[in-house]
Amino acid sequence: MVKKSQLMVKRRRRGTELETDLLDTAWNELVEVGFANLTMESVAERARTGIAVLYRRWSNKDQLVLAALGHYSESHPTHAPDTGTLRGDLLAALKSMGEARATFFSVAFAAAFSGLAVNSGLTPLQIRDEIVGDQLLSRIRTIYARAHSRDEIDLDDIPAAVLTLPFDLVRHDLLMDPRPLKPERLNSIIDEIVMPLLRSR
Repeated sequence: MVKKSQLMVKRRRRGTELETDLLDTAWNELVEVGFANLTMESVAERARTGIAVLYRRWSNKDQLVLAALGHYSESHPTHAPDTGTLRGDLLAALKSMGEARATFFSVAFAAAFSGLAVNSGLTPLQIRDEIVGDQLLSRIRTIYARAHSRDEIDLDDIPAAVLTLPFDLVRHDLLMDPRPLKPERLNSIIDEIVMPLLRSR
């Protein structure tokens, strides 16, 4: 007689749990095989589910990949550090961004330039904004709002392009080389480019 504890019971995934598993699976498939080789069938097979389960949620692989990128970004957030100074906050934020998001940005941009942008009708910039826009803007606002409250800067007198510049430069570097930025490069961005611009305002 087989004891109840010995029975192998397969629990059926439903709702949010199922969708999370599917998005995690799609992300892993994207990392391993790339956008061009990823298919709805390969994700379904890897997730051990039927292809119809995917199509009920995403009409094509472009939508699935965008959702997987967005899910990864949301589930691996980078926070706005509070070091007590604007320079320290920016340096810590850029260091965290380079370390935590190196793989993410390389995968996302590779997908964008491998057909995702063309197939979805979105530009690489729109793809970036779709998957990290709100989270990135929230972190930027927090850092500069703290500096404003410490009277280090006057936010009303600084163009938005200057505020986003350090993050744009790090994204550019990660696009060219997915490895985390070296300390001297981060210091150069902050001390030779960003802080002089902020002080000039």
